[in-house]
Amino acid sequence: MSFYTDARPGIFPGQTNNVMNGLCERICIQATKVFDACMNQSQLDNYALTLTNFNPPDPTTPLTFVSGNSLGGETTVSDLVITRFDDRPNFARVQANINIPVTVTYTDANNVPGTATGTITLSQDVVLYVPQPSLTPISVIAFGSAVIASGTYDTTTGGFTISACVTTILKVVATVDVLVPSYGYCPIPPCTPFTGGDVCPGVFDLPLYPTAVSPQSTNAR
Repeated sequence: MSFYTDARPGIFPGQTNNVMNGLCERICIQATKVFDACMNQSQLDNYALTLTNFNPPDPTTPLTFVSGNSLGGETTVSDLVITRFDDRPNFARVQANINIPVTVTYTDANNVPGTATGTITLSQDVVLYVPQPSLTPISVIAFGSAVIASGTYDTTTGGFTISACVTTILKVVATVDVLVPSYGYCPIPPCTPFTGGDVCPGVFDLPLYPTAVSPQSTNAR
């Protein structure tokens, strides 16, 4: 059982035909409000990737590239500069470096497999909605995803010269207190045991954001 399998109607998160049915309080929640965001997708060619944290240590060079991708959830923003426009209140030029940690898999000259880490850094220069200063600070955060398509060992640097497909998302956010209508606490039903199925169906075709499906429509099938 879960929120959407055999739970009592009207007391789970999701769509409802009557928004007044079951409303019991107004609650203050702390949330991250996104004021603006933008996404950039690009292909990097001949990017010099420096490697560290070799595992196992001290591989025998030269190295042969096998694969590489981002670690996920650890993207950082550095060298941030926000320049407001005098003629466009609440808009600003946002310049920043987006740093995406990646892991590279390789084999060394003795055909021993190994991994190492590096960082892909992209410069961004965009226009975003940036609210006026307040007691609650505004932050600029980033998400990055990278898939390294190919790599050639660089004997000079000890890293790889790579080609990569990179997606970055830049957001202007603030942690705020929001007053929302509430149906009270969520009752947590027992889990439905997994009984089998395909491994990773559609993993690489996932949309950027989840699409909500009405529980009523699911049960009707």
